Amino acid sequence: MENLKAYIESGVLELYVLGDLSPEEALQVEEMAAQYPEVKSELTAIEIAMENYAMENAVAPSADIETKLFEKLGLGKNEEVEAISTTPAYTEEAKVVKLDNSDSKVRTLRFALVACVALLMISTGALFITYNKLNAAHDQIASLNLDKEKFAGVVSKLEFDNKGLDNMVAMNDSKEWATIRMAGQAFSPKSKMNVYWNKKDKSVLINYVAMDLPKADAEHEYQLWALVNGKPVSLGVFGKTDSTSTEALQKMQAIQDAQAFAVTLEPMGGSVNPTMEKLAVMGGV
Repeated sequence: MENLKAYIESGVLELYVLGDLSPEEALQVEEMAAQYPEVKSELTAIEIAMENYAMENAVAPSADIETKLFEKLGLGKNEEVEAISTTPAYTEEAKVVKLDNSDSKVRTLRFALVACVALLMISTGALFITYNKLNAAHDQIASLNLDKEKFAGVVSKLEFDNKGLDNMVAMNDSKEWATIRMAGQAFSPKSKMNVYWNKKDKSVLINYVAMDLPKADAEHEYQLWALVNGKPVSLGVFGKTDSTSTEALQKMQAIQDAQAFAVTLEPMGGSVNPTMEKLAVMGGV
């Protein structure tokens, strides 16, 4: 009994009424209907429901379409029905058969209309589901692209740090380079920075990897100074303190002699003289 209920609720009976089953499948439904009254009753209920739905949503045809429809059905509209009822040659049984055949054709058209409506609804639902899946796929692709960009940024940062560390090791091991470690001052006590000064060609480099300064705003940048005989000499400005430079090292202006190096926060473009109240780091040679 449970299997019979599952069979009725499977939807195969609706497909049978709509004519969407293969001949073999339709034959199986007919055999089930002949064997089980519950199946037969359900088939009748589905036919009546679809017929009612078709009638409730029917659109009245024009007179021309109505005439052509009856011609296709072979009814000749009212004339043939009236001829049946008034012709002595027809028995009452013949009239019933003729009318039953006509009603069967009309019912077939009604079922066809219901089938069209059902197919339209199914197609609309399928399109809606496909649209949602496409949107979901688009969101997944966008998320993957974002993750890819983040990963590329991490790789770039690691490569940057590695390059900076390699340069630091190379310069520390070299006798030509002097490493000046600058410590934080009152303006920024926790800051730190290294300057590399070549004893041979007097060139000066700063290393972003070994740098820890507060990030400058859009109106300021940092300026490197060398103290020569007690007087500050500008060695250039730099603003990228967040390790986003394409190079780990930045070359500054060379200096022949220096007793110390310092960094101050200055307006964009630098200053002629250092702003001492914004002295960030300083270190002696």
